[in-house]
Amino acid sequence: MITVNCRDILPIKSSLAVYAADQVGAIPALKSREFILAPIEDEKINSANVITAIKMFLVSLGCERHFAVIQKNDVISVVALDGYKIESSTPGISDQFFSCIHCGHVTQFETVHNNHMKIHYL
Repeated sequence: MITVNCRDILPIKSSLAVYAADQVGAIPALKSREFILAPIEDEKINSANVITAIKMFLVSLGCERHFAVIQKNDVISVVALDGYKIESSTPGISDQFFSCIHCGHVTQFETVHNNHMKIHYL
């Protein structure tokens, strides 16, 4: 398991967790100031791939130069270099995600989640 410390990027923590989990093939678990990526099978998660996914996500937001991604053992921290604050760009959208209890599929939309759950009961 890999823990990603998101103290300096809390407004995008959930989106980053879903993106990183999708990129490395892991199951995200959200906490108040961090998220954890757990492997789907017994394979170990490559931390270099997680760091690359985090950097790619920051590039997509156009704020990669304001943050450093630092690893110490199994903890990866995203640290603001110049006091840069990320503002939540979508105040109307809920930060709630729905996760499949059978396979770990994660979505922000309840209807997508409900439709996904139906495939497990066919």
